[in-house]
Amino acid sequence: MALLPFLLLAISIVSADEDAFIGVNIGTDLSDMPHPTQVVALLKAQQIRHVRLYNADRGLLLALANTGIKVTLSVPNEQLLGIGQSNSTAANWVSQNVVAHYPSTNITTICVGSEVLSTLPNAARVLVNALKFVHSALVASNLDRQIKVSTPLSSSIILDSFPPSQAFFNRSWNPIMVPMLSFLQSTNSIFMLNIYPYYDYMQSNGVIPLDYALFKSLPSNKEAIDANTLLHYSNVFDAMVDAAYFAMAFLNFTNIPVMVTESGWPSKGDSSEPDATLDNANTYNSNLIKHVLSKTGTPKHPGISVSTYIYELYNEDVKPGPLSEKNWGLFDANGVPVYILHLTGSGSVLANDTANQTYCTAKEGADAKMLQAALDWACGPGKVDCSPLLQGKSCYEPDTLPAHATYAFDTYYQKMGKVSGTCDFNGVATITTTNPSHGSCEFSRSDSKNGTFINSTAPALNMTSSGSLGLASSTSSIVLIGVLSWFYTTVYLLTIFWLIFYLLGVLDDDCFALTTLKRVLRGYGSDTLGSKLKMGDRHVEFLVVFDDSSL
Repeated sequence: MALLPFLLLAISIVSADEDAFIGVNIGTDLSDMPHPTQVVALLKAQQIRHVRLYNADRGLLLALANTGIKVTLSVPNEQLLGIGQSNSTAANWVSQNVVAHYPSTNITTICVGSEVLSTLPNAARVLVNALKFVHSALVASNLDRQIKVSTPLSSSIILDSFPPSQAFFNRSWNPIMVPMLSFLQSTNSIFMLNIYPYYDYMQSNGVIPLDYALFKSLPSNKEAIDANTLLHYSNVFDAMVDAAYFAMAFLNFTNIPVMVTESGWPSKGDSSEPDATLDNANTYNSNLIKHVLSKTGTPKHPGISVSTYIYELYNEDVKPGPLSEKNWGLFDANGVPVYILHLTGSGSVLANDTANQTYCTAKEGADAKMLQAALDWACGPGKVDCSPLLQGKSCYEPDTLPAHATYAFDTYYQKMGKVSGTCDFNGVATITTTNPSHGSCEFSRSDSKNGTFINSTAPALNMTSSGSLGLASSTSSIVLIGVLSWFYTTVYLLTIFWLIFYLLGVLDDDCFALTTLKRVLRGYGSDTLGSKLKMGDRHVEFLVVFDDSSL
């Protein structure tokens, strides 16, 4: 009966400030880290609206500017001692890494260190000071209401985590935990926790079933039951989140929301890690995303889902440790998916498309003249091979301006490695995940990671039309140039022959070359050489006329 007063005390008034979201951690321990603009292009294509950085990488912060993507920055552990011991050092960090980028870059949260209590215990004594100093710098910049400050903790600091109602923090850390929780509560911040059911499962010696760790559906008689609350738990994730709520309540903090800053499952491991597989990783992350976005919440807090950052965006091939440490990513360094998530009906984020299959298409309703000018640019200065758009070729049909523009736009976009800004064309193009291929016209994906274009925007298009060609397609112009080149080459060769024959004394007519050329032209059936190139409803005509009176 002694437990009852505690359970009454543990009733939480936690509420969500916004709808729960799925974010992604971006690690950089890659031998060939993608350019920041490509990272952002991938985030946009996958509709990832929340990211967490493990530092304050300037390149990524600049690339994320004006995207609307919400960014969580981190003070790396190696900078924690300096910031925790000096208010001015903290102020300088905030000035250089936050104020310099906000609000263009939508920074919403600062993580001060990561798993400090379990991985860097010697720095634990300055952790709370570091939190306060960073927050004070935000106050001085009038940003404390826009940006929250917290620190991610390992779930290992929670002892006796099942049943959740009996969970408590490692008491040796109470001198740190109590003032830290007090700070989080007073600043309306969040309790950050890294939850890895994979490790819980691996270390349980068979006590935790694999299906329970993977969010797989369990019959009610297989669910874990908290004997004190009679709450049923169908997965490790929810049990650990509720354990955090109960552990905070044990210290009399009942209104601090939990955010999961890391969770995931490795897709590959060594011989001692048989459950680090593609299928398990796919199952866990797919079910995690669906669980969070379904807003079912946890048994203790039904209807209040916990925002979660998936660990992680890329496989980090140079990360130290066992093979599994290098294989937590959703994508490899080239933006190719490690596996395809099963997310039918789970909203837009990563919606059934982790294959990075993005395409550039003509925007519906775009102005025809601007669309034509953009097509001209792509097939001309943009150096796109538009020959498949010629009559009789694979992408000629349908013979419409938007269809032809889509082919040219996407070819340019793929050629440039899908770099941010290469699918704009003065506002008449847009990125889509729907493959525009049709019939014999196949739109190919680019396997280039960086391409040859590293600037964040494509060159400005020359939208001015001039000369007698008007708005004629650049593809037709390219063919016209080819025909004219053939014609002038013929004239040149005939002139050379005439000169040789003349020098040899063979000629008795100074106009032999012109006469011969005239006969060549008559071989085409007319004294007038004419050609009409057709590319849809856009025509180019040229005439070369020889007057008999001049011969």
